[in-house]
Amino acid sequence: MRIQLAMPSTGIAFLPGLSKPVTIDSDRLSAKEAADLKELVAAAHFFDLPPEVGAPSRGAADYVQYTITVEDKGQQHTVHLLYPPDDPKLQALLATLKKHADTLRGAGGDTPSADKP
Repeated sequence: MRIQLAMPSTGIAFLPGLSKPVTIDSDRLSAKEAADLKELVAAAHFFDLPPEVGAPSRGAADYVQYTITVEDKGQQHTVHLLYPPDDPKLQALLATLKKHADTLRGAGGDTPSADKP
């Protein structure tokens, strides 16, 4: 399973180092981390989610939205997720993805990706 996590590229939340997409490849994680990640994707019913999850409050001028793309067993699905998500299972998935992304950013320099050699 491969998961790409991206933050917004504009607005007040724009941080160049954090706006670059990060790819998390479950084949490069420990067996437990990969199993936990697959379980979180399944628990959130990720492939059943609509393309847009959450809506900004009326009149909201700035908000944070994550884009998550999951590829697994020939399926691919992208969701634009308003932060913070209302669903606790989506919160858990996003928190785990952010943790992995932070780890990759620390190890990968300017173009963090789990698929780098």
